[in-house]
Amino acid sequence: LGLALYAGSLCAVSGGAFFYHDYCIIGAGPSGLQAAYFLQQAGRDYVVFERSHAPGSFFALYPRHRKLISINKQYTGKSNSEFNLRHDWNSLLSHDRRLLFRRYSRDFFPDADAMVRYLEDFASLLKLRVQYNTAIVHVTLERNGQAWNGHYFLLTDQDRQNYKCSSLLVATGTWVPNVVNFPGSEYVEGYETVSISPEDFAGQTVLILGRGNSAFETAENILGVTNFIHMVSRSRVRLSWATHYVGDLRAINNGLLDTYQLKSLDGLLEGDLEDLAIIKDKKGKLHITLRFYLENRNTSAGIDSITLPQDELDNFATRAPYDRVIRCLGWKFDFSVYNRSLGMMPGKGNKKKYPQIKPSYESRGTRGLFVLGTASHSVDFRKSAGGFIHGFRYTTRAVHRLLENRHHGVPWPSTAYPITQLTNSIIKRVNEASGLYQMFSVLADIILLRENATAFEYLEEYPVGVLAELEMQTGRKAPSGLFVVIMEYGRNFSGADKDVFYYNRAVGEAQHAWQSNFLHPVIYYYKRLPTEREMRVRPPDWPLPRPDAVHHIVEDFLTDWTAPNAHILPLRRFLENCLGTDLRNFFAESCFLFAFTRQKLPPFCGQGYVRMQGLVGSERLRRHAVEAGLLEDYTLTDFSGDRPPDSQEGSQDQLLSDHAIPVHPLQHLVNAKDE
Repeated sequence: LGLALYAGSLCAVSGGAFFYHDYCIIGAGPSGLQAAYFLQQAGRDYVVFERSHAPGSFFALYPRHRKLISINKQYTGKSNSEFNLRHDWNSLLSHDRRLLFRRYSRDFFPDADAMVRYLEDFASLLKLRVQYNTAIVHVTLERNGQAWNGHYFLLTDQDRQNYKCSSLLVATGTWVPNVVNFPGSEYVEGYETVSISPEDFAGQTVLILGRGNSAFETAENILGVTNFIHMVSRSRVRLSWATHYVGDLRAINNGLLDTYQLKSLDGLLEGDLEDLAIIKDKKGKLHITLRFYLENRNTSAGIDSITLPQDELDNFATRAPYDRVIRCLGWKFDFSVYNRSLGMMPGKGNKKKYPQIKPSYESRGTRGLFVLGTASHSVDFRKSAGGFIHGFRYTTRAVHRLLENRHHGVPWPSTAYPITQLTNSIIKRVNEASGLYQMFSVLADIILLRENATAFEYLEEYPVGVLAELEMQTGRKAPSGLFVVIMEYGRNFSGADKDVFYYNRAVGEAQHAWQSNFLHPVIYYYKRLPTEREMRVRPPDWPLPRPDAVHHIVEDFLTDWTAPNAHILPLRRFLENCLGTDLRNFFAESCFLFAFTRQKLPPFCGQGYVRMQGLVGSERLRRHAVEAGLLEDYTLTDFSGDRPPDSQEGSQDQLLSDHAIPVHPLQHLVNAKDE
């Protein structure tokens, strides 16, 4: 049997043997392992190829100074595991409670070695099918009309072993160092190899090329031992608390900003690195000049024959020579292993370090090729958290759900509720959902209304960039309109030049909710699915096209959107206006009166009271509701000491006690009566 299974896994193609799998994953980093987990849970045929002997090889080397900038919050005051993931930026998604990162480190900013141990345990405890020491060196296509996507993916490893798969998931991250070539760049040391011992920099002057977290991390390590540090980059410094983008400079690494602004010798400069040139003198000192000074000159003739900027401008900023120049320019995607037939092209502008992909994370050049993890960050670059574990763990799950629907006929998971639960469902999700919270403006909950708005389907964390394709991508229908629940920052609140600490920066009144600056829920209502054209022509800073109606839930200092008057009541009235119905909860007594006085019962009465659902009423419960102003007091008044002839002794009390009229659970008393 074993021999038969082995033979069955081999495919004879053009004289070569191919090991076949439905899904091939390249890379056993966090996103590769996350994808493997979902495929394994679904019982799919897959394999993960990892070039190293263990998962997470990137974290075995980087960050060089071993301090992660992803937070690991131990305590939140909540026991809700979904809510706690909002403040756990390192754990991957799984059913195993042992695989929460807080069990591996108690540090708020953990050591990278803890991440290596975590990923090793994630792969081994969940028994993920990872093939180590396998470097994929070439990927190409084989056209075949019988294949899922009209072609197979053919992979070759370093030992010339061949593999064949129907769908390819690329989870290699960005690991090729960004290098800028200019005259004298051979004297530059790379972040990936430079010494991390501060003693090696004692008494030296250092120039750092770059202005990201790796540059500031390097500066922070040697700040106390150098003569001075200068940092040069083409763009201004971007602070993460101003841009609300976690990939920008974090406070843990920004000590050099203090020493620069407080004039303690260190400094920041702006300039295009490609315009620079470095000249080395006889003493080994490195002099910074500009490329155009070297045109038509022989640089080997010596520094004395070369004009330096300070020869013409004696206060030139970088006139002092440097002992070392360090390149800290980040990484880019490795395109070299992909054959041209795959159409794996780099993005444009500041996204050129990533491959071009659709908002569904599928390659623009090849159907069936999906890019996961950090390499997929072009979808939300400088906007959300898709390039980091606490973001791409959710986008990876979204890709898996798209694949389940496309290849296996498994629709996107959804839950059906009666329309009376619409307000409750939204409030619950915006207060605990971690995917919405971390992937703000990218992933959204979709509420599909059923005919006559009597019920709805709730889909969680769908990529809004492919909203126009929702029916095809999810296997769900949207014939009667939909709500989109998403999290957003204020339109003009984020930016490198923004003062995010200005006075009156927060909004507290519900009527001004649309002016909220901090992260808050926004609900879009569409009478029909937006078209692809509407998605293309939407304003550039809008996650969605113009809706038929929109509602902002006012920002909250505690990110707790459960205030009855400030949060719940305005939301419920917005939903009622969109649906043309009454979403309030009522006591049985009110439903009884409505049955005699209205032509149409509110949904709550029609779906609850008429079906004999709810709690059994009592005099104490009714009296409490009257005193709270939730019910009117219909008890007959005794005008003369004697009851009117047509009255019955204790008619109201008797009705409640003898006939046990059902009452709905009092989960939202504030909604029982408009005030």
